[in-house]
Amino acid sequence: SCKDYNFSPETVNDTAKETCLNWFFKIASIRELIPRFYVEAAILKCNKFLSKTGISECLPRLTSVIRGIGDPLVAVYARAYLCRVGMEVAPQLKESLNKNFFDFLLTFKQIHGDTVQNQLVVQCVEIPLYLTLYSPAIDWILQCIAYHAPEILLTETMERCKKLGNNALLLNSIMSAFRAEFIAARSMDFIGMIKECDESGFPKHLLFRSLGLNLALADPPENDHLQILNEAWKVITKLKNPQDYINCAEVWVEYTCRHFTKREVNTVLADVIKHMTPDRAFEDAYPQLQSIIQKVITYISDFSLLFSVEKFLPFLDMFQKESVRVEVCKCIMESFIKHQQESTKDPVILNALLHICKTMHDSVNALTLEDEKRLLAALINGFIKMVSFGRDFEQQLSFYVEARSMFCNLEPVLVQLIHSVNQLAMETRKVMRGNHSRKTAAFVRACVAFCFITIPSLSSIFTRLNLYLHSGQVALANQCLSQADAFFKAAVSLVPEVPKMISVDGKMRPSDAFLLEFLCNFFSTLLVVPDHPEQGVLFLVRGLLNVIQDYTWEDNSDDKIRIYTNVLHLLSAMTQETYIYHVDKVDSNDTLYGGDSKFLAEISKLCETVIAQILDHLKTLGKEETLKRQSQLALYFFNTILAHGDLRNNKLNQLSVNLWNLAQKHGFADTKTMVKTLEYIKRRSKQPDMSHFTDLALRLPLQSRT
Repeated sequence: SCKDYNFSPETVNDTAKETCLNWFFKIASIRELIPRFYVEAAILKCNKFLSKTGISECLPRLTSVIRGIGDPLVAVYARAYLCRVGMEVAPQLKESLNKNFFDFLLTFKQIHGDTVQNQLVVQCVEIPLYLTLYSPAIDWILQCIAYHAPEILLTETMERCKKLGNNALLLNSIMSAFRAEFIAARSMDFIGMIKECDESGFPKHLLFRSLGLNLALADPPENDHLQILNEAWKVITKLKNPQDYINCAEVWVEYTCRHFTKREVNTVLADVIKHMTPDRAFEDAYPQLQSIIQKVITYISDFSLLFSVEKFLPFLDMFQKESVRVEVCKCIMESFIKHQQESTKDPVILNALLHICKTMHDSVNALTLEDEKRLLAALINGFIKMVSFGRDFEQQLSFYVEARSMFCNLEPVLVQLIHSVNQLAMETRKVMRGNHSRKTAAFVRACVAFCFITIPSLSSIFTRLNLYLHSGQVALANQCLSQADAFFKAAVSLVPEVPKMISVDGKMRPSDAFLLEFLCNFFSTLLVVPDHPEQGVLFLVRGLLNVIQDYTWEDNSDDKIRIYTNVLHLLSAMTQETYIYHVDKVDSNDTLYGGDSKFLAEISKLCETVIAQILDHLKTLGKEETLKRQSQLALYFFNTILAHGDLRNNKLNQLSVNLWNLAQKHGFADTKTMVKTLEYIKRRSKQPDMSHFTDLALRLPLQSRT
């Protein structure tokens, strides 16, 4: 095996050495030069079995052997292979690598000799095409040489190249192989050599492209910046073939952006437009044009500066294939969201980005994937959130109205606009410290109206429900009571439309848990919503209860009763003399009714109705297969009465005892929870005016589970 195990020739036994030596003698007996060379090079590493210096002696010999190969193209690939093997088995022997390259340079003139030229005529191959066949081999040899090579080697290589009359093929490979820092430092030298090259074999624009690739990675001397650009662009701009032109221009745009101002960038973009517009040449160069845009926005991250580049938007107009155009727009928006640190109202930026966002939005159709829609919406939302007109709230609202008309097909954008307008209303309230003038009151009503007419256009029912609730809360906070009522009524009327199953992350899920969560939030808001003077007592609460009653719940679900239990929490809070929270400058029912006995009687009636519904449901759970649910629900209802009920009321006290017994009647009770509950009751009984809890504790037995 030739694997690089740690051994020396001294540790190899004589039989192995004899066998290995036999291999090399057999190879030496091969008459043909090329097969003999390649087979020996292939097993060069086996010399390690014979002597420590075997490889270092063979490499120079094989390098000299290649001189016997008459065809220069065959010879250069033999040298490339030997360099490859040499780098693998003895990377420290750099001299052999250099010798291969310099030997090749000495024989390079063979290409122009009669033998090769006659052969090309017979094979009908043009000299420029023939020369490109050398490039991979030369590139490989030079890469091996240039790997960790000192700068002095580049100088020596350049000198040898000059002696050959600055051969373009070699010059190109040199610029591709050596470190970019070395090339950039000698940029003017290379430009001088490029000028002197014979263009018939290898086009000069490819040499400028290779130089440009190096200058994109490393900076030339500062004093040479402008001269380098002028020399390169002088050649590039004269190119007639659009593909040749754009391949070079793409590289040199980065150099221009790195070292010059928007004036020079604008000049370069104008030149690209001039070359690529005739005969719609841009249609065959979209990848290069995209690369140019990417480079420009990478180096010019100040968007007010970017859009003041006169030719930037006309440059975008060349992207007439929709898919490419959208990709470019996405690229620009991603850069804006990444680099724009502060909000803006710059009209140049706004107009340009609105145009770009509109392009992205208008690409959406029935076949657009959901992931793509989400991405586009996120980019547009990122832009919307960065737009601020400061204290000019009316201008801000006008912008949101315009955005709504432009981006109506992307639901997440509409949702963002609703949130932004609600935030605008609350900002107005903050500025006025809650005391609206006639003008600001009209303005917040306009914000509320924006939300009210936008929400129905959304398809997701829970998005609509939550936005009705949120917008109603904002209206209430701004003392727009009739508008808040309208939002809450709309939410109530929408509840019956909630489907049994909804799509969550691409999977169908039961909607009950989401509806339960929404209704609990709704009840919390309804506590502070004052009754409408022209409607009955607790009009919204009654309306919501009717909707819950008529809603078709799942047969195996207790969500309806859990909702009714939460209604009891709400009704209990409504009986307090002063509610536990309020909306500033809005009188809730505690102030309107002042603890009026008729109002309390209405609440009491509602409580009785709700409790009757809960008890009816508990009775229906008396079947054997639902006894566990009955136990859990009874304990849940018991805890509600314990937390929110007045247990000095005999009827309520007896009901709680019955629920306690029902919870453990069939052996499904959660004993751990019941023990903790009983301990809580005993602790409460020791507090002042809580002696009735002592009696209650005595009436609540604990049954051991069998």
